[in-house]
Amino acid sequence: MGKRYFCDYCDRSFQDNLHNRKKHLNGVQHLRAKRAWYDLFRDAAAILQEEQTKKPCRKFLQTGQCDFGSNCRFSHMTEQDLEKLSAQVQGEQRSKELRQEGADVPPGTIEDWLEKRAKRLSAAQSNSALPEKPAPFQFPPGWPPLQELPPSLQPPPPGGWPLPPSLQWG
Repeated sequence: MGKRYFCDYCDRSFQDNLHNRKKHLNGVQHLRAKRAWYDLFRDAAAILQEEQTKKPCRKFLQTGQCDFGSNCRFSHMTEQDLEKLSAQVQGEQRSKELRQEGADVPPGTIEDWLEKRAKRLSAAQSNSALPEKPAPFQFPPGWPPLQELPPSLQPPPPGGWPLPPSLQWG
């Protein structure tokens, strides 16, 4: 049968030889699939710039569908979509400028989380002399009563499961 080549972009496999691989890699289907894959990772500024230069697609605006799909040379973005995208680009630019200026990082970042975590851990270690009872386990709301649960979901008995006397491990 021979070796087979699998194309991740097209999700297809075929017999691997120079002719077949060249034919596939230069094919329209492969080039479109490859372009679609890399378009997923483009930054918002590049997408906004490209979409602003295009004219709106009449068919897409009238019917909500276009026969050309992602290959259409006209824009399928509405005014609201363009406004959201431009707001996203502006937000990204502001955060980039803040990072370059060395300003405080806005809350919600990993640095903020790590700082809070360190404070919590140090507070927990200083209070470790006090005995603390663990919170009692509670079943999630909406679960049936304990007696109606299947055996695999029932909690173990207070002393643990009894071991049969003839049980040998190993």
